[in-house]
Amino acid sequence: MAAPFFSTPFQPYIYQSPQDAVIPFQILGGEAQIVQIMLKPQEKVIAKPGSMCFMSGSIEMENTYVPENEVGMWQWLFGKSITSIALRNPGPNDGFVGIATPSLARLLPIDLAMFGGELLCQPDAFLCSINDVKVNNTVDQRPRNVVTGVEGFLRQKLSGQGLAFIIAGGSVVQKNLEVGEVLAVDVSCIVALTASVDVQIKYNGPIRRAVFGGDNLVTAVLTGPGIVFIQSLPFHRFSQRIARAVTSPNMRENPKFFVQIAIFFFLAYVVIVSSLILTDV
Repeated sequence: MAAPFFSTPFQPYIYQSPQDAVIPFQILGGEAQIVQIMLKPQEKVIAKPGSMCFMSGSIEMENTYVPENEVGMWQWLFGKSITSIALRNPGPNDGFVGIATPSLARLLPIDLAMFGGELLCQPDAFLCSINDVKVNNTVDQRPRNVVTGVEGFLRQKLSGQGLAFIIAGGSVVQKNLEVGEVLAVDVSCIVALTASVDVQIKYNGPIRRAVFGGDNLVTAVLTGPGIVFIQSLPFHRFSQRIARAVTSPNMRENPKFFVQIAIFFFLAYVVIVSSLILTDV
């Protein structure tokens, strides 16, 4: 049985696979967490490229291509990685690996066997896995679930009977929905949910406002039964606030922004005029 997702930092946990293999792991840190996994000889961990933080000297790492049946066209079109890294302990002694989150995020250990072998996640939620876990990037075909932005219609599907680690921003809340229970959540705050949860999209305002972006304009109405994991600070919201602070439209807050815009238009003007002159010659 996997650890609860709200695990205390530095507290060790034990994962027992359906084949009775016992794998200890620790979740280290507070906001930008690391999972340290102990590997016995011939055991391995599959992780996202660039997520390895440290490993013992006996561990071997190699890049592997994701099987074709796990890579969709949408994953490639939107710049998603089609490779993963395999961290294997060839033996004969025990080893360990440390897998880090790519940003300020928390780790949620998910035993897929406890969720019916399937979980729908936000894009790029998957970090690493142990044993039987398949990762598919799928498009929700139901028209009512198509919303603006990649995160609205590209979902990550985890299936299998192994242990997966997914990432979430800020504080994380788990909601257990009863049959017919309804919960409204901002679309970007959904980390993961079980396949039994019915999802309907509600626009809180004109469609044109949702198309051009905005906060809390698209709400997901979730109907149980099922389990939902909710995050308080989605990464895209965090990055947008940083971008707004850096590129503020207020001259007093960021005067360099207007200087950069002026230089850009001046250079564009020079290029256009030069091309016209060369064309006439």
